[in-house]
Formats: sequence, structure tokens, C-alpha cells
Amino acid sequence: MSCANLSCLLLVAGAALAVLYGLRYATAEPSWAKTWVKTGSVVALALAGPGLGAPGLVTFGLWAGALGDFLLSRPNEKAFLAGMGAFAAGHIAYVVAFFVPVGMSGAILPALPLLALGLSTEWWLAPHTGALRWPVRGYVVVIIAMAIAALTRGLLVPMMTAGAALFVLSDLMLAMDLFVLKPAPRWVGRGLWAAYWCGQALILMGSVGL
Repeated sequence: MSCANLSCLLLVAGAALAVLYGLRYATAEPSWAKTWVKTGSVVALALAGPGLGAPGLVTFGLWAGALGDFLLSRPNEKAFLAGMGAFAAGHIAYVVAFFVPVGMSGAILPALPLLALGLSTEWWLAPHTGALRWPVRGYVVVIIAMAIAALTRGLLVPMMTAGAALFVLSDLMLAMDLFVLKPAPRWVGRGLWAAYWCGQALILMGSVGL
């Protein structure tokens, strides 16, 4: 089997695990089954990356996301902080992979809503985060930077830009779920998972050939 065919099978496997997670586990209580299905769906993307020709930094970002998924699925604060750090490392890798200095001028206007969103978290999010306030602030900075870096590519890589936007949307919903809406509606868990996994998949597919 060629590397390309194997990568396609991995994408299908990842999508199947993602659907299973969304239908069965997104709103379920923590369990090892939930952890492995969630993590496996992104591990499949990371394994598919090299065969599809994705940049090494994007593949690293996917592995960091898979580690973050594993850690965030475990029910304790230390694992949560470590998971946030893993995702932050993945976003930094994406920033380096996506950013094109010559595209910065064209990204200024579409970046303004992202900057406004990041600043707005000081009013609607930070007051609810308690001891996690500074880690959350740091995470907000890196995910907004990741999305702006994707914008420097303009419309040349629409899948990647859409993936970055979905990633921001998923983290916005996660912040609402964890810190603001208590309890959050059940649809939030499924919605943020769909946005997150599709965002990662689009980033992978859009990055091929960068």
C-alpha cells in the first residue's frame, strides 16, 4: 500500500473516531474510552500528515493537539494546565508554519475582529477563570496569533484559513463551556468538538504543499 493510500485510510479512521466521539462521548462523563477515542481521532490526522506532504511543523502541531486532547480529557487541574500548554505549543508551531511576512498588510483588516475578540476576553472570560487567569490569557494570545498567521496567506489557502477559524470557534465555545455557562447546554459539547476536529482536519489538508 502506498503512503498516500495509507494516509487516506488514516483520515477515514480519524473521521470515524471523531463521529463516534461526537455522538457517544462529547457530553459523557470522563472515562478512558472517551479519552482514547478523542485522542485517536487526532492521532490519525498526525499520522496521515507526513504521507500527505504536510509541513513538519503542522504535523508537530497535530501531535501537540493529540497530547492536549489526552490531557484535557483527564479530570484534574494539573492535566488541564499541561493540556493547555500542549495546545499552546501546537499553536506556536502553526504560527511559524503559516506566517508569511509579505501577507501581513492584507491581513490587517480581517485581523481586527480577532484582536477585538481577544481583548474582549478580559471582560467576559478572565473574571471567571480564578487561579487559571494568566494561563488562559497566555492561551488567548497564542490562538489569536495562530489565526492571524493563517490570514497572512490570504485566500491562497482557504481550507487552512477556514480550519484556523474553526479552531478559534471551538476554543471560544470551550471557554464558555468551562468557565461561563454553568451548566452549559448539551449541544455546546458536540458543537465545539465538531468545530475543533474539522478545524484540525482542514488545517492539515490546507497545509499540504505549503
